[in-house]
Order: sequence, then structure tokens, then C-alpha cells
Amino acid sequence: MERNRIGQFVTILSVNKTRDFLMGTMRPFFAGLGADCAHFFVRRQMMDRKIRFLTQAALIAALYTILTHLQNLLIPDSATWAIQFRASEALCVLAFFTPAAIPGLAIGCLVFNLTYIGALPMDFLVGSLATLGAAWAMWKCRKVRWKGFPLLGMAMPAAWNGALVGWELTVYIGGGFWINVLSVALGELGVLLSLGSALYFGLKARGLEKRIFG
Repeated sequence: MERNRIGQFVTILSVNKTRDFLMGTMRPFFAGLGADCAHFFVRRQMMDRKIRFLTQAALIAALYTILTHLQNLLIPDSATWAIQFRASEALCVLAFFTPAAIPGLAIGCLVFNLTYIGALPMDFLVGSLATLGAAWAMWKCRKVRWKGFPLLGMAMPAAWNGALVGWELTVYIGGGFWINVLSVALGELGVLLSLGSALYFGLKARGLEKRIFG
């Protein structure tokens, strides 16, 4: 009986030592595996965000370019020069919902200005910078609302385009700086307060901005 007890005790010790040895050996492996899995999922999420960002920016750029060219085909020169009502500028409200709209709108404007034969010589730079600045400013003040309406943000395209495009028009076609600023700004305000507002509230009405932009 005594030998059996000693044998059982030795067996238990052996099992415990073996288990402790295996656990000590395998613990770094499982810890490393867990860290690798966590790192993989973090990288996967970052990649998904980058892909989503680039996809959104590309789609916004394409929409802006196509809509502006379509307007110029249907109503020539209505989207250029001092007195303009560029319907595609309504897409600027997308900057309230996603930062991808900042490069998207700027690239869309750049592509249009490079491919439109009637564009002014510096349009590709001045117009694109104005759109870039306006979209950036709208994203930054997206949470500033007056009675639920982002009025300050809606005024950003008028401010940026009025100043930059107004200056460009003055350089190339004359007419007085402040007159050009006012005409461009009024056109931008008209688009943003009508078509832009309709698009903004249309997206928010059923939570479409969350479904589309996450």
C-alpha cells in the first residue's frame, strides 16, 4: 500500500512537472499567436478604411467631373465664368459626412478644369485650390449648426471660390475684383442653399449618410 501511494505521488509530481513544462513552453507561442492575430485584424481594419476612403474619394471625383461636363453640354458656359451656377458644387455637402470628399472634390474640379476647353489658363490651379479649401473648411466646421442647419459650412464654398476665382477672373477678364467676388460667391451660395441643402437633408432624412459613408 505504501509503495502504491509513493508511486501515485511520484506520478502526480511527474504529471504536474510535465504540464508545467508544456505550459511554460507553449505560453510564449500562444502569446505570440494572439499578438499576431490582433496585429492582423488591426492591419485589416486599417486597410479596409484606406480602401473605403480611396473608393469614396474616387467616386466623388468622378461624379463632380461628369456632372459639370454634363451641365456645360446642356447649358453651355453655365458652370464657368463670373456668373455661374455649377450644380456639381452641391456635392460639397458630402464634406460634412466624410473627409474623403476633400480630395475627391478637389480632384474632380482639377480633372474638369484640365479637360474643359473653355477653362481659364490658371483654372486647374486656382479653382482646384478653392474647392480643396472649401471642402476642408466644411469638414472642420461640420458640427457647427444653427437650428440644425450647417449654415457656416454652407458658406465656405462661396468664401473660398469668391476670393480665389474672383481674383482669377479679374486677372484674365477684368470687370472689377469685388464685382467678380460677389458674382461667384452668390452663385455658390445659390447652389449650396438650394441643391446642396436638398442633398444634405435628403441624406440625413433616413440616415443614408451613415449607410453610405459609415
